Amino acid sequence: MIVYGGSGHAKVILDIINSKDGESVTFIFDDDKSIKTLYEFKVNHNWTEEMLNQKAVIAIGNNLTRKKVSDKIQNLFIEALIHRSAVISEEVKIDNGSVVMANAVINSSTKVGAHCIINTGAIVEHDVIIEDYVHISPSATITGNVTIGEGTHVGAGATVIPGVEVGKWVTVGAGAVIINDIPDFSVVVGNPGKVIKFNNIENE
Repeated sequence: MIVYGGSGHAKVILDIINSKDGESVTFIFDDDKSIKTLYEFKVNHNWTEEMLNQKAVIAIGNNLTRKKVSDKIQNLFIEALIHRSAVISEEVKIDNGSVVMANAVINSSTKVGAHCIINTGAIVEHDVIIEDYVHISPSATITGNVTIGEGTHVGAGATVIPGVEVGKWVTVGAGAVIINDIPDFSVVVGNPGKVIKFNNIENE
């Protein structure tokens, strides 16, 4: 397996891989040539033909960067990586390339898209739709019947109340409480959450 990314988020991914029987890392790759090693692994900076034949996981926390990498490389992506301490209902569907960290909970009839991060201790309740490239940060709570649009980042400790629709490429600030629908590209902070500006991802 190839781990694409050699920084802090990759360390957590490696912990999950090491906790699973039958999984092993063959290469770690990062575009940043200043990153030489990660634990005992040498970090590669040239994408070789040998790498093309292996499954990969993108170990990058930034949602937009994760999308750009997934569009760029031609590898097949691994099935979801799930920490053994996470609690996942049998009625949950998680698409390839997504990762679920330690002590996260995902309850019944929830759909998690591709290349998402459900981070440490996050709670995702029943009947939630999480689209591709979303990051639910540590200790955030997504209550029932919520929709989270593509590329959205829900900050640490934030709460989204039942039935809310959060648009795509939204940034929800740490500790925010979202009680109303949120339009695409918004930056939302506070309790109750208020839109303070808009993201412009086209220029990033």
